[in-house]
Amino acid sequence: MADLFDLAGKTAFVTGASGGLGAHFAETLAGAGAKVIVAARRADALAGVAERIRASGGTCETVALDVASAASIASVEPLLAEVDILVNNAGVAADKPFLDQSEEDWDRVLDTNAKGMFLLSQSAARAMKAHGRGGSIINIASILGLRQGSRVATYAVSKAATIQLTKVAALELARFGVRVNCICPGYIATDINRDFWETEAGAAMLRRVPQRRLGEPRELDGPLLLLASDASSFMTGSVIVADGGHLTSTL
Repeated sequence: MADLFDLAGKTAFVTGASGGLGAHFAETLAGAGAKVIVAARRADALAGVAERIRASGGTCETVALDVASAASIASVEPLLAEVDILVNNAGVAADKPFLDQSEEDWDRVLDTNAKGMFLLSQSAARAMKAHGRGGSIINIASILGLRQGSRVATYAVSKAATIQLTKVAALELARFGVRVNCICPGYIATDINRDFWETEAGAAMLRRVPQRRLGEPRELDGPLLLLASDASSFMTGSVIVADGGHLTSTL
């Protein structure tokens, strides 16, 4: 069974990889045998991730990348030339009521979460078509792309766009052997948000999750490795939800 998820000989490119889920995804892919290129706006912020991967016997490169910038994406195209797996994980949010979200919030969130994913997916797919091996593009969305939440208007719109981009890209790229799929996590514990879940407001939110708990990053390993590997060779345009049953909860 483990051989199903063997990524030896594959190269993976992970955005937003300086911490949180992006760093975890990079380490998981490296642990399955892939050479990993980790990208974030500041290359120095990636040093710890690369060190952990190398210390575990993996191969890792770091690169500075601002996915909201077309010029920055163009600068990493040489690295994309041999990529087999792209994980579009970079993302930002604006935590404000709908009436307080500004045009600047809209531009910042949509440029990073939607436009950047679109442009980087184009570049990676062109490279995958050119090298002839095809590949796997994995877009990280959210259950907020499928259901509403307060104070996250621009973020939710960007994640809905991620899901639709996944499907339309899957349709057009299938003929080139490029698969495009999406993971929609629910509430996942990371170092950035862990303190919030210990507050009264956080506990109240968790009571709405049928499993009554947070997910852990490792609980996304299955969907990630499935989509990155040949085990999902007949899957494209799929949206995998990992949320402890949150989307099934009553209103």
